[in-house]
Amino acid sequence: MIETIVKPRIQSIDLLKGMVMVIMALDHVRDYFHYSAFFFDATDPEQTTWPIFFTRFITHFCAPAFSFLAGTSAFMIGKRKSLSELSSFLFKRGLWLVFVEIIIVNLGWKFDLNFTHISLATIWQLGVSMIVLAVLIHLPKKVILAFSLVVIFGHNLLDNIHFDGSYFWAMIHQPQKIEFAEGHLVVFAYSLLPWIAVMSLGYCFGSLYDSSFEAQKRTRILNSLGIGCMALFFILIAFNTYGDPIKWTNYGDTSKTLMSIFNVSKYPPSLMYLLVTLGCSLLFLANTEKLKGKVVNFFCLFGRVPFFYYILHIYLIHLLAVFTAEFTGFGWQIMVSMPTFVTRVEALKGYGFNLITVYLVWILVIILLYPLCKKFDAYKQNHKEKWWLSYL
Repeated sequence: MIETIVKPRIQSIDLLKGMVMVIMALDHVRDYFHYSAFFFDATDPEQTTWPIFFTRFITHFCAPAFSFLAGTSAFMIGKRKSLSELSSFLFKRGLWLVFVEIIIVNLGWKFDLNFTHISLATIWQLGVSMIVLAVLIHLPKKVILAFSLVVIFGHNLLDNIHFDGSYFWAMIHQPQKIEFAEGHLVVFAYSLLPWIAVMSLGYCFGSLYDSSFEAQKRTRILNSLGIGCMALFFILIAFNTYGDPIKWTNYGDTSKTLMSIFNVSKYPPSLMYLLVTLGCSLLFLANTEKLKGKVVNFFCLFGRVPFFYYILHIYLIHLLAVFTAEFTGFGWQIMVSMPTFVTRVEALKGYGFNLITVYLVWILVIILLYPLCKKFDAYKQNHKEKWWLSYL
C-alpha cells in the first residue's frame, strides 16, 4: 500500500482569506443596516465621518486580496495537475462562478425572482478572471508577469475614454448600468480591467510558496514588495496626476483632505487602490506565517471555505434585514427588489441604525455562520475524493 503524503495548507494564506471574508461581511451588513447606506457614499468627505469612512475603507482590502490569492491558489493546484488539466479546471470553475453570480448571488442580494436588476460584481470578475487565466497559464511565466504589471500600472490611461451603453466597454473598464430589456437592467459593477491582471499576478506569486522556496527569502521578498507598493502609493499622492481617475482635493480642512487622499477609486480599481490594498496584503503575508493560536484558527476556518461562507452570508444578512424592516414598521417588502445601495431611497428615510448596532449585527452574523462553516470544512477534509467540492 502506497502512503500519500498530504502537504499542509499554508496558514498565512488561509488567515488572510479568512480575515478579508469576515471584514467583507461588515460592509454588507452596513449596506443593509446603517442609516446612511441608502442616502450617501460612505467615503464622500463632504458627508461622511471618520468611523463611517473607516468602516467602508477597511473593506477595500477584501476583493484585491481574494483575487490575488485566487491566482496563488491556482498555481498551487497546478502542482498536482498537468497544465491542460489546470486550464480545464480554471475554465469550468470560471463558468460556474459566472453562473453563480448571475443567478444565486443576485437572488440573494435582491430576492427578486424576475431578475430585473442583475449586478455583475465580485464573483463575476473572479469567474471571468479564471477563464482568462486558463488561457494565460500556457504562456511563459515572465510573459504572464509582464502582462499583469502592464495592465495594473497602465489601465488608468483609459480613464478618459467613455462609451456609454457599450456592453464591451462596460465589461472592460467603465462600470455602468445598461437596460437590456424593458424594465431589466444589468449593472457592470466590477469591470474586468485590472481584475484579471490581479489574479494572474497572484498566479505568478505562487512560485514563492513552492516547497523548495526558502521561507526567509519569501518573507524578504514580500516585505520589500509591500513596502515598495506603499512608497509608490505615497509618491503618487504627492504628484496627484496619475493613478486614480479622481484626484484628491485640498478642502482647507485636514480631516476632509485626508479622507479625500485615501478615497481611492474601486470601480474600476485604480492603480492607487491596488497599491495600498495589495501592498498591505503582501506585508500581511510576509509577517504572519508563524502566527498560531485560537484566533488564527478562527479566521483560517473561513479562509478554507470562502465560497460556502460567501453565499451563506449574503442570504443571512438579507434575511435579517427583511425581518428588521418588518419589525421596525417599514414592512418586509421594502427590502425586496431594492435599487443599488448608493441610490437615494426616500421610502427608507428613517430606517437603519448607528454604527455600533451595525457592528453588533456583524458579530452576530459571524457567530451564526461559524458552526455551519466548521461543519462544511470538516466535510471537505473528510471527503477529498469528491470532485465537486473543488467547485465550492
